[in-house]
Amino acid sequence: MADTSNCCTQTAMSLFENTAMNRNCAPLPILMLLLLQASDAWSGDVERSDISFFADKQRGWFWYEVVPEPAKKNQTEPTPPIQKPEPSPPKTNDVEPKVVVADRAEPEPLSSAWLKQNMEHYLNRAIDDPSQENVAAFYYLQRVMMDKAERFTNAARYVVMSDPQLDETVRRPIATYAANEANHHASLVAEKALKTIAAQAGILFFFRSDCRYCHVQAPILAMLENAHGFKIYPVSLDGLPMPNGFFSQFKRDQGQAALLGVEQTPALFLMKPPRQIVPLAQGALSLEEITGRILLAAKEAGWIDASQYQTTQGIRNTPMLLPTAGSISPATVQDPLSLIQALQAGAQFRSAP
Repeated sequence: MADTSNCCTQTAMSLFENTAMNRNCAPLPILMLLLLQASDAWSGDVERSDISFFADKQRGWFWYEVVPEPAKKNQTEPTPPIQKPEPSPPKTNDVEPKVVVADRAEPEPLSSAWLKQNMEHYLNRAIDDPSQENVAAFYYLQRVMMDKAERFTNAARYVVMSDPQLDETVRRPIATYAANEANHHASLVAEKALKTIAAQAGILFFFRSDCRYCHVQAPILAMLENAHGFKIYPVSLDGLPMPNGFFSQFKRDQGQAALLGVEQTPALFLMKPPRQIVPLAQGALSLEEITGRILLAAKEAGWIDASQYQTTQGIRNTPMLLPTAGSISPATVQDPLSLIQALQAGAQFRSAP
């Protein structure tokens, strides 16, 4: 394509030169037509710059100027638009139903439950910001609590003193003269019960000759024997007597201690022939502690009844509220009056000895 353009250009130049040399050789219109054809061929076959001769006429005509290769246009492919992923439809099978939890009902203002929840808040607010209003609000609420407590105390005293099953002074008097009388009566009943027990049971006494606690326990057992008639059965674990001379007529241990689980001395057991043995202690006890444990062990073994044991403790025999399992229905406990009546009906009365 470039050769054709050069050829046309050279032909046009030759004609122009010939015309210039001989103006009479060819008429002027023919010359202009040839120049236009050469110009069209050159402009059509050769890509030139956008600047035309008329815009850059100072440069003149450069017929043999090397035309630079046209710059290749950057044909960048358009970036495809980013397609947002379509939201997937919700899976109805995997969605767990939400459990709606009902809000707990707020307690009534100034009720005991409300005061329990809010007293600390009012106290903290008064401490952090001790304005007159905050401090006074806390103390007013405290006064409400104290007045409620006083009202409950007065009602409780009246209810208790009106019902002998609730009044503890019926079981054990508080007045000094009455308490002394109760203690005196209890000691008489206890002495009688101990003599009854001593007539059918004795004390099995395990000791060691080098046990210091056994040495001091022996005189207490001698007092028990003399006061209430209990027979003492001493057993020496090491086969030697005690140096203080108590219970010199003893038996040697022949495996009885291991059979009864003796680990420490002195060890005391309440023994009722032929085979009833009840543990009392493995350690030194006072006379009062020994008699108290003897009475409790006899009650548990059935040697004395529960009402007799209760009297030995200085407590009057009163009915005990011990309902049997299933005797009170769930509906009964919902009504206070029904609950009281059911408990009174199930009270276990015991006769005094």
